[in-house]
Amino acid sequence: MSQAKSTLEQWRIVQAVVDFGGYAQAAEQLNKSQSSLNHAVAKLQNQLGINLLEVKGRKAYLTEQGEVLLRRSRHLTQSVEELEQLATNLGQGWEPNLTIAREIIYPIDTLVEALNAFLPHSRGTRITIIDSVITGTQELIQNNQVDIAICAALPKGHIAEPLCEAVFELVCHPEHPLAQLDYIEDDKQLAQHLQIVIKDTGLKSSNDIGWLKSEQRWTVSNFHEAKSILAKNIGFCWMPSFVIKQELVNKQLTRLQLRGSTQRKAILNLVVPNRDQQGPASKLLENLILLQHKLPMN
Repeated sequence: MSQAKSTLEQWRIVQAVVDFGGYAQAAEQLNKSQSSLNHAVAKLQNQLGINLLEVKGRKAYLTEQGEVLLRRSRHLTQSVEELEQLATNLGQGWEPNLTIAREIIYPIDTLVEALNAFLPHSRGTRITIIDSVITGTQELIQNNQVDIAICAALPKGHIAEPLCEAVFELVCHPEHPLAQLDYIEDDKQLAQHLQIVIKDTGLKSSNDIGWLKSEQRWTVSNFHEAKSILAKNIGFCWMPSFVIKQELVNKQLTRLQLRGSTQRKAILNLVVPNRDQQGPASKLLENLILLQHKLPMN
């Protein structure tokens, strides 16, 4: 491996001379002597065999070659500064990675708002979002595989902060036979038709989302897949209101009137699986998620 001819300090000096308009101004800002800056730049130019700066009057100007190299040097010094900041953050216990389990009945837009507020303060923390269903979320919590979880069914031994209410509506295509009925009288009438359900992501469970009495059933991974099937005039499904809001407005889907059960509801909660090990980044993000549910709704 060849040894570098230049140092980060030399490039920082060149940047300062350019940014502050000359050697004297840069020396004042860096709290160094002007002669030391002149020497550093002259040595760097000699090492590289290229003139980076030329002085006209009292002001230093970049040469064409210097402009190209200075641009690249800024990326280099910024990367080193970020590396050093990361080391400081890790030394202070700031987490380099956070994993969030999101029950898919929780609106992703709400979570993104919290993450967007977190971003300016994130210090480079990487975020992983796991979409999960029923016992899949519970397993992630119980196995401490996530830093924060948003779930409906709370595992035993864990406490949670309520966030919001998820509302489910029974829907199908407007031309489906069920949509031609003013009212669906009972479960038996509904059970005669194909139902679309969402697969539980738990490794040890075969539970699915929804009323499950139909003999004919298609199981899919998420509500977007279910919506695509409904759009083909196939089956019916219990869907979260936020997922089908626009389709109901555009009359691409229609609500079914099941006597005694036109809507279903579930409370979504925020869980921190292991508060004893929760770091500052996780605490900040938790507070920002909670804040989303205290803000006035548009």
